[in-house]
Amino acid sequence: MKNLLVASNNQHKFEEISAILSGLPLRMIKPGDLGIRLEVAETGSSYLENSLIKAEAFHRASGLPVLADDSGLEVELLNGAPGIHSRRFNPQPGANDRDRCLYLIKKLEGMPKPWLARFNCVAVFYQNPTTWTHYHGTVDGEIIEEFRGEEGFGYDPVFFIPPYNKTMAELGTAIKNTISHRANALKNLTALHQWANQ
Repeated sequence: MKNLLVASNNQHKFEEISAILSGLPLRMIKPGDLGIRLEVAETGSSYLENSLIKAEAFHRASGLPVLADDSGLEVELLNGAPGIHSRRFNPQPGANDRDRCLYLIKKLEGMPKPWLARFNCVAVFYQNPTTWTHYHGTVDGEIIEEFRGEEGFGYDPVFFIPPYNKTMAELGTAIKNTISHRANALKNLTALHQWANQ
C-alpha cells in the first residue's frame, strides 16, 4: 500500500477525497499526521496554478507523492465569479460557509433566474517536479435562495442539481462522491490510479 499526502488542512476535503479514492490501495495521509503545519497562499491565477502551488509546497515539506486540488464555483450571471476566489469571496473577516452563501445570493438578487452555475475542481497528482499530471472535473447546476440539506460544505446547500432535484448538500455522500466536480477530477486522474495499482 502506497502513501499519498493530501495537500490540505481541511478535514471535510480530506474525508471526501479519501472516500472517493477508497477503492485504491492507498494510505491517505494528512499533513498533521506528519507534523507539517503549512498554510500555503493560493496566489495563482487559475485552479491549476493554485493546485500546483500547494502540491509543490507539501511535496517539499514531506518528500512524499502529493494529491492537491483547487476548486471553485462559477456563476454565469456573475461572469464566472467567484471562481478561484470562492473561499475568499465574502470580504467579511472570519466569514464562514453560510456567510459566503448569503453573500452570493445577495449579489444575484434581482437577476433573472435560473442562476446557472458550475462547480470546478482541478486535481494534481504530484510525484516530483518533473512528474505530475492533472485533471479538470466539473458539475453543472444552479444557485437557489433556499438553504437545503445538512451534508456537504461550502456552497453545497445552495447549489441545486436539476436531474436529481436536490442540492449538493441533500445528495448524500454516496451519490455526491460519484457525480461531484471533485469525484469527476479524481476518478479521471489516470496516472494516480495506475501508480496506486503498480
